Amino acid sequence: MKLVRIERDRKAIWGVLKGDEVLTLAKAPYEELAFDGGRLPLEQCRLLAPCEPTKIICVGKNYYDHAMEMGEGVPDRPILFIKAPNTVNHPEGEVSAPGFVERLDYEGELAFVVKKRAKNVKAEEYGDYILGYTCLNDVTARDIQKSDGQWSRGKSMDGFAPIGPLVADEVDGSDLKIETRLNGKTVQSSRTSLFMTKIPALMEFITASMTLEPGDVVTTGTPAGIGAMQPGDVVEVEIEGIGTLRTYIR
Repeated sequence: MKLVRIERDRKAIWGVLKGDEVLTLAKAPYEELAFDGGRLPLEQCRLLAPCEPTKIICVGKNYYDHAMEMGEGVPDRPILFIKAPNTVNHPEGEVSAPGFVERLDYEGELAFVVKKRAKNVKAEEYGDYILGYTCLNDVTARDIQKSDGQWSRGKSMDGFAPIGPLVADEVDGSDLKIETRLNGKTVQSSRTSLFMTKIPALMEFITASMTLEPGDVVTTGTPAGIGAMQPGDVVEVEIEGIGTLRTYIR
């Protein structure tokens, strides 16, 4: 099943994508699917980020090759940081950094959306708490991240988390091809099977410390190949079985 969140009459509604149509839902799909009988052509719908997070939990350096390219060593446990809700950006959206940012980077990632409150989840139970998987671009003001010494400001500027285009629950997040393209050129290419900390262990590690709420997002880290974006660039994050998240840099 592929879930989408769309804008209709200036309101955000959820739906299930069936071919070229969206079957609309009466409410968010976290607890159950409640169809309201509506059917809309996909081409007439504006896709929104398929989530409603109180927070986005991010995992740093979860691919060995990315940890090495950062030149800061390989962590002995997951590195967690948070992107605030103001970072949420929609498919086909624009990212514009404040004028003081000197280097703006892409980071293509697999993310998942939480479907019910999660606290002290055991690794073997992780699947019960995941609505589905999506694409995320962890946009980063790299110079700010480096100069601040911690990551909050460099990661949490407005619009710095494009998410989408949909949530897929029929893919296996443990082994998906992930690719990032900058102006059509492939700059990141890997598989999620190369995570240093796998998704079940991540869910257990995260929820031992904090409660995840329905609609929250966990993004799982980026592979090697990070780089800078410039105004006018187009960035695409494509993940097998999910689709392509496209973002325009302004």
